[in-house]
Amino acid sequence: MISEEISLTPADNARLSNFCGHLDNHLRQIETRLQVEIANRGNRFKVTGVENSVKAACAVMEKLFESTEKEELTSELIHLAMQDTSVDDLLDGQKQPEQQPVTIKTKFGLIRGRGHNQQDYLKKIVTHDINFGVGPAGTGKTFLAVACAIEALQAEKVRKIILVRPAVEAGEKLGFLPGDMAQKVDPYLRPLYDALYDMLGLERVEKMIDRGIIEVAPLAFMRGRTLNDAFIILDEAQNTTVEQIKMFLTRVGFGSTAVVTGDITQIDLPSEKMSGLRHVLEVLKDVEGISFTFFNARDVVRHPLVQRIVRAYEAYEQKTKTEQ
Repeated sequence: MISEEISLTPADNARLSNFCGHLDNHLRQIETRLQVEIANRGNRFKVTGVENSVKAACAVMEKLFESTEKEELTSELIHLAMQDTSVDDLLDGQKQPEQQPVTIKTKFGLIRGRGHNQQDYLKKIVTHDINFGVGPAGTGKTFLAVACAIEALQAEKVRKIILVRPAVEAGEKLGFLPGDMAQKVDPYLRPLYDALYDMLGLERVEKMIDRGIIEVAPLAFMRGRTLNDAFIILDEAQNTTVEQIKMFLTRVGFGSTAVVTGDITQIDLPSEKMSGLRHVLEVLKDVEGISFTFFNARDVVRHPLVQRIVRAYEAYEQKTKTEQ
């Protein structure tokens, strides 16, 4: 056990109150996550714990105090700040290489990768024509891919965005769906619409869809097409068959970028069918020019409980494999 003292300046009471939170609940959140003890008097803080935890806590606290100048801290912001600082790597004693962060400008502000894996994912999308983002829910795979697509369109690197998803129900048989083809597939594509609305606004997205600049379609509609000068995202790829994902990947034309996202722990295909994503990760792992980013529970940027849920499932599945 070691102790380290840090002083957060300037010693502004309003900023210190914002930093510590009501009844010091922000400090308690950092203590719980990093397994340290934090004591303070004014702007001087003493952090006690194992060496790596203390270093990680001090790094997070300094980063958070900087942000108190411009924003009101919340438990969500503190959770995200710990993701940004890659606290898990600091706890493991790993020092991440310094790298210039990739930022994406949208109508509603800047979007940037949180933590090493998300930053690496963004860099690979910029430098590779075909990219795979694989990992659990809440790691930003689809959201960041949509952000890159919008930036490429606005910079005139591509002429259109094509968002694709296999129309597979998540373990439920919904039966007949009323309406025309667009209305039938709309529920399956809703997460992609949500990401677009977050970044561009409802009205602008609707106009771009009407003009064909943004196309949202089920995977089955891709057969026979060659997609040039487009940014193509295949979401929920774990629910593609081997034949479907091969068909999709061979649609990519000149001047196009493709991003394939999925979570191989949440496959909704019938048990007798092999996931195309699981298969393609083996087939293409050594192909030059294709990038792979594998996310894990550390990269979850939703509610902190989601991170714990993902980790619990990973531990259970590992235990089950060991016992078999």
